[in-house]
Amino acid sequence: MVGLLAWTEPRRGRRSVQLQEQVILRMRFLTAEIASGSHPVIQRRRVLAAGKKLHRRGVSQVVLPEDFPYTEQLAPCGLRPVSTLSLRRALAADWVRSGLAEQGQPVAGARVAVAAAALTGEVVRTVTELCLRHRYVLLDLPYGGEELCRQLRREYGVSLLLGPSKEQLEGAEALVLFDRRQDLSLGNPVALRLFDEEAELPPVPLSPSLEEALPPGVNRGQLLAALREAGAIRNEQIG
Repeated sequence: MVGLLAWTEPRRGRRSVQLQEQVILRMRFLTAEIASGSHPVIQRRRVLAAGKKLHRRGVSQVVLPEDFPYTEQLAPCGLRPVSTLSLRRALAADWVRSGLAEQGQPVAGARVAVAAAALTGEVVRTVTELCLRHRYVLLDLPYGGEELCRQLRREYGVSLLLGPSKEQLEGAEALVLFDRRQDLSLGNPVALRLFDEEAELPPVPLSPSLEEALPPGVNRGQLLAALREAGAIRNEQIG
């Protein structure tokens, strides 16, 4: 089960840390409610106590509150924040389109470059979506791109530029990085670091019914990532 940390108002007669199960879109979370408003030292102790309680119940990953300053208290408890990497990669093609529009760049005619250390399923899906939306897509891979080029040409009639130069990557209107690249300046109008969980996620609109089901005050990206991983929401419901 995935855990969830939530701040609550302190109340007389109520414990400062309390566990309860919570269902969000048919997914069960074990929520640790932590009384807020105390001195930071006391807050850190309460977070540590909450982490220990969750760990004893078999929780290893948690959804955090927004702007949570006590993440370092969770590692000694064997807890880690829910990863948003898979969600970021699922959103990449939509993220490129919205980023180009915000920067006043052409969308259909934009040059979109993708760089990755390996040809994973997430890279294939992202490159395919980009090729169907943009005229020029460049793919920088150490190996394995030739078959994808042939597949895209055969199935969709689109072409893919394989093995672009550094100058071509840096000259693209949008650059999508699946892995860290020290050799690139990232000065493109749109540069997505899909490996960086600290980078701000784009707005993720949901239908009103889904939006109403989400509790306030939680890290939205982590919650959506957990719900998506569990199948509680589907890719087509995001964005």
